[in-house]
Formats: sequence, structure tokens, C-alpha cells
Amino acid sequence: MSAGDESKQERGACGVCLRRSWLLSALGGPLDYCARDRSRLLELLALSDEQLLAAVAGRRKAELEAAYARFDAAELEREAREQTICRHRRGYPHALHGRSSPHMLTVRGGAGRLAKLTAAPAVAILGSAVPSDYGRETARSLARGLAASGVTVVTALSDGIAAAAQAGALEAGAGSIAVLSGGLDVSCPPRRRPLYERIGRDGCLVSELPLDCAGRRWGQRASERIIVELAPVSVIVEAEQTPRGMAAASTARELGRPVAAIPGRVTSALSRGTNALLMDGASLVRGPRDVLELLFELSGARPKAGPTEAVAAGAVRPTRLRPTLERVLERVSAGYDTPDKLTRAGVDVRQVLPALTELELAGLLSRGDGGRYLPREPLD
Repeated sequence: MSAGDESKQERGACGVCLRRSWLLSALGGPLDYCARDRSRLLELLALSDEQLLAAVAGRRKAELEAAYARFDAAELEREAREQTICRHRRGYPHALHGRSSPHMLTVRGGAGRLAKLTAAPAVAILGSAVPSDYGRETARSLARGLAASGVTVVTALSDGIAAAAQAGALEAGAGSIAVLSGGLDVSCPPRRRPLYERIGRDGCLVSELPLDCAGRRWGQRASERIIVELAPVSVIVEAEQTPRGMAAASTARELGRPVAAIPGRVTSALSRGTNALLMDGASLVRGPRDVLELLFELSGARPKAGPTEAVAAGAVRPTRLRPTLERVLERVSAGYDTPDKLTRAGVDVRQVLPALTELELAGLLSRGDGGRYLPREPLD
């Protein structure tokens, strides 16, 4: 076989894995029903095609078996910018070779870029779709610090913590990975389209389903396993203590992946899940530095340091602050996050607004809901 023929043969997912992707799409209804039990869904995804048909096809078994036999991979049209890669090709992420791992991925951003991103240390950042300002800012800052240190950030493409983490990675000028719950053409809501396009330019968007397949409930559960499998560590930023809120952490533990969590206020419902994880033995994370240390403990090799690692990890201030600004920043971090609260905490009323404005312009504070301020870097 010539080098050209070999290159052509190695390009894209093989027919067997493309047919697997089609089959998952065709079985979306039964898999949706099974998705209520996460462990059951993972067991089903570990089955062969024939076993999966026998397990969930029900009355459509004969119909689907006939369509399965007629499947022609050449009929699957893809846009030029879409690539596929499967477990039978070089460059497929090594982490995705478990029993229930996806057989193939459709990639926007290129299979070559995906191989580079998954060859670097990776961290999954997960959490609520409706986080607090604190959770959103923490996720953004954490992702920015990790990305600046050479770590690949892996998330879903969803609202809340995932979107904040992706924004943080983009601020660091780094590529990241977003895993979609359905096909790349139909699983991005309009409000996330700008973020989708930016990730596609610098990183990768991936899905195990055909372009036009809506993953529905089972696709979301299945995508969580891809996210946690791609990363040796999963960090939960904010999560309610409910089955849905804890689903990603449960999937990570079921697949043998270490879980870390950001502590939160004991009075916040959004922190009950993460605080419970910490009580149950999850690693405590206060910022990028803690995650880098955890990665080092797991792999024995430190991520490549970026030029902004020290600042991103909270080791140093980007500038030397005047005592007044330092005091205001410390008060805001302690929860005195409005001008009124700062005044009651003893800050001179004449200094409050100028200090808050200067800290915001310096990038150390951001504005949250209700006129509240949030620290953009962790305090030592």
C-alpha cells in the first residue's frame, strides 16, 4: 500500500464506527428511557451493536436490524470543516478506550488539534447551569489559570459553569474542548453560537452522534462520561445536592476518575453538592494552583507553565496595590460586596466608590447581579 493510499484509509472514522454512531441515533427513544438510571445507561453503552439492538430495540428490532444491515457510510454527508475519528485510527484520544467509551467522535476544529489538546494534561470543569455570580467567576478564573498553565479545559457546551469556564480558557488564548450532547449541527442554542464559533477556531467541539441528531436526555448523560473520561481530574464548581446536580460527579466516580470540588457557603443551595463531595473525600480546590498540584500527584509530571501561570494561579498580584485598595479587595472577598456593606465594615465612604472603580479597571473585581462586586483572582 502506498503512503497516499494509507493516508486516505486513515482519514476519518471507519465504517464500523460510523454505523455505531448511526445506531445510537436510531435508538434515541429507548436510550432516553434508560437514561433515568445512569449506571444502566453506561452498561448499555458498553454493549456491542448486536447486543444493544437485542437489549433496547423492542418491537422495532427487525426494522432496525434491516436498516443496520443496509447502512452505507458513504451516504453520511459532512461539511468540509467537520472531521470524524474513531478508536481504530491513530490520534484517537487514548482516554476514550474504556468499555463504555464512545467508538468515534465528530470533531469541529480538526482531529489533529484534538490529538494535541488531549495529549496535554486535562481538567474537566463541571457544575450548575444556573450558578451564582461567585460560581460563574470562580469557574472562569479557574479555567483561565489552568489554560495559561498549559492544561486543556474540558466542559459541556451549556449555560452556567461550563460557559464561564470556556470563556476563561479563551481569555488565556488557549484551545479547549467542548463536548455536545447531540450532533454538532443541532445541539448549540442560538445564545451560545458566538461561544461555539470561538471554541471551533481555537479548540475543538466534539460529539459521538451524527450531525443532525438531537441527543435529548440520554445524550446529555452520555456526554458527561466523555467529559470526565477525557480528563484525569473533574472539578465541580457549584452543584445542588440533587441526583441531577451530582450526576457528573457520580459518573466520574463510577468511571474511576478523581473528583475535586470548590467549597461554598453553607447557606447556599448551590454549594450543598460540592460541600457534600468534600465531606465524602473529594479533593478541595481553592484555585488553579491546587488543581495543578493534584495533576502532578496523579501523573508525576507538571503541566508546561505559561507566561502568566504565577498570576493565574494566584501566586502573585498583577500589580502592587495601595493599602486602601488592598483593604477593599480583602473586604469584598470576605463578603462585603456592595458599597453599603463596605461602608458598614469601616471603609471610608469617600474611598469606597473610587477604590471599587480602580479595582474593576485593574481586572481584580467584576460586577455581579444587584450591584455586587466579585473578586476575579483568589486571595492568598
